Amino acid sequence: MNKLVYISAILLFSTLFSACTNDSEDVSKPVINLIEPEDGHALKIGAAVHFEMELSDDTELRSYKVDIHNNFDGHNHTKAVSETVDFTYSKSWDVSGLKNTLVHHHEIVIPENATPGNYHLMVYCTDKAGNETYVARKIVLSYDAVEHEE
Repeated sequence: MNKLVYISAILLFSTLFSACTNDSEDVSKPVINLIEPEDGHALKIGAAVHFEMELSDDTELRSYKVDIHNNFDGHNHTKAVSETVDFTYSKSWDVSGLKNTLVHHHEIVIPENATPGNYHLMVYCTDKAGNETYVARKIVLSYDAVEHEE
């Protein structure tokens, strides 16, 4: 009798554990192909950023987020009071229902009073299952940068 209970318990647990493993579960992260801005690209202060990328997922996308923050090292040799502000930007967009999409916009505008210097531009993409991937770029904010014409 103990042997029958033991075998039944093994069969029950193996059935339960195999039911919990779903081969069709989405575990693949979405793919980001960030076209512009390129790594090291100088962006013009006071102008819109030309932003372009391709997003794809094997199942379904959910959203993407763009985050820009300074990458200053904290040391400074000037004593003058600056009238600029460190530029920060964070916004998310919904792309639910799509497996692939080309994103192209000029919604990110660098204000006239942004502090010139090194920044990070981060793009995060999340799929419907919650898998997330990101791309990081080093960018420079500058008054001398060439404004993109597209």
